[in-house]
Amino acid sequence: MTPPSPDLSELHASRRSSELFESLEFDPSGSGLLGWWSAANDRLISDPAMGATILPDLLTEILIPATAVVGIAFALVQWLLVSKVKLSPERESSGAGNNKNGYSDYLIEEEEGLNNHNVVVKCAEIQSAISEGATSFLFTEYQYVGAFMAVFAILIFLFLGSVEGFSTKSQPCTYSKDRICKPVLANAIFSTLSFLLGAFTSVVSGFLGMKIATYANARTTLEARKGVGKAFITAFRSGAVMGFLLAANGLLVLYISINLFKLYYGDDWEGLFEAITGYGLGGSSMALFGRVGGGIYTKAADVGADLVGKVERNIPEDDPRNPAVIADNVGDNVGDIAGMGSDLFGSYAESSCAALVIASISSFGINHELTAMFYPLLISSMGIIVCLFTTLFATDFFEIKAVKEIEPALKKQLIISTILMTGGIAIVSWIALPSSFTIFNFGVQKTVKNWELFFCVAIGLWAGLVIGFVTEYYTSNAYSPVQDVADSCRTGAATNVIFGLALGYKSVIIPIFAIAVSIFVSFSFAAMYGIAVAALGMLSTIATGLAIDAYGPISDNAGGIAEMAGMSHRIRERTDALDAAGNTTAAIGKGFAIGSAALVSLALFGAFVSRSAISTVDVLTPKVFIGLLVGAMLPYWFSAMTMKSVGSAALKMVEEVRRQFNNIPGLMEGSAKPDYANCVKISTDASIREMIPPGALVMLTPLIVGTLFGVETLSGVLAGSLVSGVQIAISASNTGGAWDNAKKYIEAGASEHARSLGPKGSGPHKAAVIGDTIGDPLKDTSGPSLNILIKLMAVESLVFAPFFATHGGLLFKYL
Repeated sequence: MTPPSPDLSELHASRRSSELFESLEFDPSGSGLLGWWSAANDRLISDPAMGATILPDLLTEILIPATAVVGIAFALVQWLLVSKVKLSPERESSGAGNNKNGYSDYLIEEEEGLNNHNVVVKCAEIQSAISEGATSFLFTEYQYVGAFMAVFAILIFLFLGSVEGFSTKSQPCTYSKDRICKPVLANAIFSTLSFLLGAFTSVVSGFLGMKIATYANARTTLEARKGVGKAFITAFRSGAVMGFLLAANGLLVLYISINLFKLYYGDDWEGLFEAITGYGLGGSSMALFGRVGGGIYTKAADVGADLVGKVERNIPEDDPRNPAVIADNVGDNVGDIAGMGSDLFGSYAESSCAALVIASISSFGINHELTAMFYPLLISSMGIIVCLFTTLFATDFFEIKAVKEIEPALKKQLIISTILMTGGIAIVSWIALPSSFTIFNFGVQKTVKNWELFFCVAIGLWAGLVIGFVTEYYTSNAYSPVQDVADSCRTGAATNVIFGLALGYKSVIIPIFAIAVSIFVSFSFAAMYGIAVAALGMLSTIATGLAIDAYGPISDNAGGIAEMAGMSHRIRERTDALDAAGNTTAAIGKGFAIGSAALVSLALFGAFVSRSAISTVDVLTPKVFIGLLVGAMLPYWFSAMTMKSVGSAALKMVEEVRRQFNNIPGLMEGSAKPDYANCVKISTDASIREMIPPGALVMLTPLIVGTLFGVETLSGVLAGSLVSGVQIAISASNTGGAWDNAKKYIEAGASEHARSLGPKGSGPHKAAVIGDTIGDPLKDTSGPSLNILIKLMAVESLVFAPFFATHGGLLFKYL
């Protein structure tokens, strides 16, 4: 039966797509993907009610890159404002009067009685040492990871190219056998290229973040002499530089890649966006090694510095006499900044790719509707504009005047950006989507309205806010859960550990319900595409989220520099207040990353199942069930590897710090300098060596399972790892965050209850330090890395799906 041919002017953007649709035929006896595809074509052609978008395609192609350029320009403006805080004593002494960013007003003499030149020079020297250590580590890490990525790129090409014997002939399309698509070899080549492009962008995102953070840390310390408000603005502006650069670069590179690939693929959007999924795989692959390697580095140094310095020698945190203090501050930048930047870039890239892949086989791709197809990119573009205005509330519209205003100001960033973004999503959904369209849904045609897609994105956005505030409740020392953990330190470290673990487990409940509601509503409205855009909604305010997240490590470094430079206790109190707020916001950022990872992993899982031509995933089938069991075990195996890696590296660090305290005369008295370089070397060597096995576990599992056991078993592995990984990641991150802030609660002594547990060096404080030390690898290594595990395995399975569907399951074929 040939479908009718009414006036297609409202439905199609071009005569070419109209002719393409009229050439498709519907087979009433067809089933599965082909049957759906033909029926979808019939439905689309016969229903002129599905109108065109309000936003023209040409304007879409201008708006997306223009928004990215605006984001980059805004980041550069923030960087210029931060750079006005000078680290040169010569510049400090020049000029008179009240210079906004200079220090000719004798602040140092007023507050500390120290020479201005000496303090500035010392801050500059410490900053230089931290920056050099971080740069050296990242270059070493990237050399090893670069070699691994090159090998993996070759594997992508060989696996995908072998699907049809490296054929250069055009093939029938996967989802519509009546159409001819580009050769399999082209998919192998372009998937490999997009993988390398994603990996490179991820590296650049992490490296730029690290350079910005090390540029700003000493400047934040110097600004703290003027007051907590000035220091806050410097740290937050620096975080905003990273946030906007990453969000804008990620969007721009993805947009340019799509347009370059389109030069070859032309109207074959199915093949084009299948190849683009390699971009997400590359981004998350680098993020995994960045998170694991950086996490091992920073926590080995942190544990060594805390156990020997604070517990055994009873000296303050970041005391310059501690040999591990430089390595500890370097670790904040390579783990919490570079690793986190690569992680969130990977989440953004994967959520965008998941949405684009599903859209390419829905009515947007069938009709070649460019504006509707780029709906995920338009959401990200709107997010950059919204975050730009939101940032001004923290830096220009309102001024921080007291310590108690810091945390509320950061929370307001989340609330304002979420409210503004809700309106932004409504506008984009109205102008960029047809009033009605169809979405691919496991072989079934599903008609969706534009307002339904708005709700999908919005519920992801608001679920992110809920997860963020629940995370804050369980990790901030302003609330009872952390205060209860601190109180448990009265009876020693054991009860502290018990209370902390219980808090982490309990903190999982509400975020899981929020994710579950998001999944149910999004899938009900728009199937797997709804879940993909819900993940994108959660990440739509990534620029603000990253600014808040990066602010924490910058403030932490600023406090360390103040201590090492010998600045007054008053300055250290200000930087500690900034750091305490940043510690909570870092936990909020991890909550966002984990929640979005759950949603994007499910969307990628749906795309994998569709691409592998699996009609249903039946958990009662032995092939699937064994996959579920193994998949649920993988996060535990991965966590065991990363925790032991931190423990092994920390053991060497503790021994080295003890050796220096025992063998270097005058070190405790402050008359001799410790060997900082040796501690930096221990952390670097350990992290490089220990990051490979966990990374290989994640990268090789889908390849081994898919090749030997087939797509059904692999689908079980993906489902199992998703379900267990999310729970462990949330509890680990929140447990570690709570222990950290319980220690800070006792150290700050801001309330009568806190003072009854202190001061520093008391029994409860030492118990809190032990809890914090146990929690360090949980919150900064294993927990954050688990969200990369679940989404990386899903996107890798999607990229290799053509090979697994054709040649997978070797064991079952020959048994």
